[in-house]
Amino acid sequence: MVVVMQENSLSSKERSLILWFNQVGISDIALVGGKNASLGEMIQQLVPSGVKVPDGFATTAYAFRYFIEQAGLKAKLSSLFATLDIDDVHKLQQAGKQARSLIMQTAFPVELTEAIAQSYLQLCQIYGIETDVAVRSSATAEDLPDASFAGQQETYLNVHTTPGVLAACHRCFASLFTDRAISYRHHRGFDHLEVALSVGVQKMVRSDLAASGVMFSIDTETGFKNAVLISAAYGLGENVVQGAVNPDEYNVFKPTLKQGFRPILKKRIGSKELKMVYDDGSKFTKNLLVDEVSRAKYALEDEEILQLAKWACEIEDHYSQIRNQYTPMDMEWAKDGITGELFIVQARPETVQSQKSQNILRSYHFTEKDARSPLISGRSVGEAIGQGKARIVVDINKIDQFRAGEVLVTHRTDPDWEPIMKKASAIVTNSGGKTCHAAIIAREMGIPAIVGTNNATEVLKPGQEVTISCAEGEEGRVYAGLLPFEVREVPLENLPHTRTKILMNVGNPAEAFSFSAIPNDGVGLARLEFIIANYIQVHPLALIHYNKLDDETVKAKIAQLTQLYEYKPQYFIDKLARGVATIASAFYPNPVIVRMSDFKTNEYANLLGGKQFEPKEENPMLGWRGASRYYDERYREAYALECHALKRVRDEMGLTNVIPMIPFCRTPDEGKRVIAEMAKHGLERGVNGLEVYVMCELPSNVIMADEFSQVFDGFSVGSNDLTQLTLGIDRDSSLVAHLFDERNEGVKRMIQLAIASAKKNHRKIGICGQAPSDYPEFAKFLVEQGIDSISLNPDSVLKTLLIVADAEKVS
Repeated sequence: MVVVMQENSLSSKERSLILWFNQVGISDIALVGGKNASLGEMIQQLVPSGVKVPDGFATTAYAFRYFIEQAGLKAKLSSLFATLDIDDVHKLQQAGKQARSLIMQTAFPVELTEAIAQSYLQLCQIYGIETDVAVRSSATAEDLPDASFAGQQETYLNVHTTPGVLAACHRCFASLFTDRAISYRHHRGFDHLEVALSVGVQKMVRSDLAASGVMFSIDTETGFKNAVLISAAYGLGENVVQGAVNPDEYNVFKPTLKQGFRPILKKRIGSKELKMVYDDGSKFTKNLLVDEVSRAKYALEDEEILQLAKWACEIEDHYSQIRNQYTPMDMEWAKDGITGELFIVQARPETVQSQKSQNILRSYHFTEKDARSPLISGRSVGEAIGQGKARIVVDINKIDQFRAGEVLVTHRTDPDWEPIMKKASAIVTNSGGKTCHAAIIAREMGIPAIVGTNNATEVLKPGQEVTISCAEGEEGRVYAGLLPFEVREVPLENLPHTRTKILMNVGNPAEAFSFSAIPNDGVGLARLEFIIANYIQVHPLALIHYNKLDDETVKAKIAQLTQLYEYKPQYFIDKLARGVATIASAFYPNPVIVRMSDFKTNEYANLLGGKQFEPKEENPMLGWRGASRYYDERYREAYALECHALKRVRDEMGLTNVIPMIPFCRTPDEGKRVIAEMAKHGLERGVNGLEVYVMCELPSNVIMADEFSQVFDGFSVGSNDLTQLTLGIDRDSSLVAHLFDERNEGVKRMIQLAIASAKKNHRKIGICGQAPSDYPEFAKFLVEQGIDSISLNPDSVLKTLLIVADAEKVS
């Protein structure tokens, strides 16, 4: 009787037991759940514009409720949860098992069985007899912008035949009451019996013969809005989602991608040890080991990376439009190994970064600076620090041993682990990437996590006190002991706007997205040395003359680093271009001033293969460095690689906000030779808006500023070298260190003269040295002189911004 009364008040669509994806859209979440509504939305609205989505159908929420009410299960289920203590793992497991048994022991109504069977046969008419399908649960409360319900219910892959589809649908119904789903709903405030389940039956993509993965239209760790993150591994996508493999990762910059450029910012190769494929036996799927050759290759070609990123932009733009607010998306993709086609198989709103306050800048910092080494490292998730005693749990049946506040250390997690994950102070896993289950849930719960460590369960000891740091860039680190740290919160509302541009010094690409959240006007100093020393590690001439290297050990190390490159110098160009592009994209369209390499000979010699190409100098600080190397026959072919990298950043990636800057340029004539050398390699001043700046760090740069102004478009004062050379002090010598002071009157007069000369010649001038960060009075002095910009260390930006604002009021 109850059902009949409901039917009289429902439309025919709402009374349907089955709806095809092309019959539903995002407004139908109450009918078919978030996952299926989203598939329908994409098939209706985005497939016509070129986004590929496999077809299928869904059982409805009405069908689920009809099943529950016809069988009289509602009262029985309600009694199971009435007094359940959700934090008692044993009782939770017991209640979940009873609820699932009730569902599985109850047959589907005849009408529902017939509707599912008939729809599957229709799908077979489109794709072939007994076509393979994915059968996925889709709850009516999932895939909302503030609650993902990711993986709470079951999914079955490679399902064939009508009986197989019916059985998978039945198990999906029961999975509404998995332990993790019960726990998740309770903590999210959802009534267990108000949430219904829809089941999506979708044509499989044969990614078991190719690759698949996860994609976000936002940076998952920092919330940077302008990057797409793609994870990829071989085989079916469950391994990536579950964290069973360490996948490849790619970043693409959205604004210039939309302009037609090719801005792949990062390509990180993962180990990809396993691939999930179809199983011909009683199981649906199985895992196989991936051969060494395939593991060492990227799972996607550049064109495929760019195609997926374009679709991510289209999907994000569409959902943002229909919701009338910015809506970053979490998507799953698959590549068909038979046709070579790419498909989007799921899309849902991202639920972590999109919900964070944009008015508070929160950062974590260790309060004691020491050079201790980490016990182990992996991929950082989030930007926080956590600590506690390590609890190593490798068996799901022993999760009841876990205690609140401990650090969970395990191989990997899946949704069954969630009841204890929320109690953890931090999570560390052996496998997984930034889009795996452990990473997604840790972000959602605000818990720091490190994934993909390979052997955390072996290195860390039970009960060992550890500190987990995700506050030091992309690499997450586990340290021994409980290290003291602090949390800083800075309100970003009502900050003053200053005439003097406030720029930042940024050298590490891994920190760029995070630093870009600090109010700024761009980057005043991006040093190539950090990228070369840490990302490339090899002397450029050792790559150019690889076959002539004398040291076989060095040659072997370089071979390992460059194994994907037949032409070794391309390794240098690719790594440098992506590092610079990551920094440039983080601050786009604001200017990013990139200082060309300024290693001294002793520092160059420390790079792999460097000793063979570098002379020994008595005083490298004043020797063969900066501009003097760029046109020298002994180095110019290496400098050409730097030029090729920057040209690629500007011309191929579209990041024309990059401004090259020449260091340690002793004379205007030397400057002209460098400008000519750059032009040979496609960096021609004035073409495509290219400007070239010079470091103002030598007395000759100040004294001959008029002449330098005819060669370069702007100046950046390097206060460290300018102080050293004005006062005649070796800044590396402790004997005279007490005399080194940028506030010395002689140094200030040099800077005063430099600013005045630049202004007279209508050239921009800023400062990128340490002094403004260390001395507020020095920042005030610069404002009084009318300097155009001050570039600061990130931790000094907000403090100095207020000082500059006050100084501008006075001046």
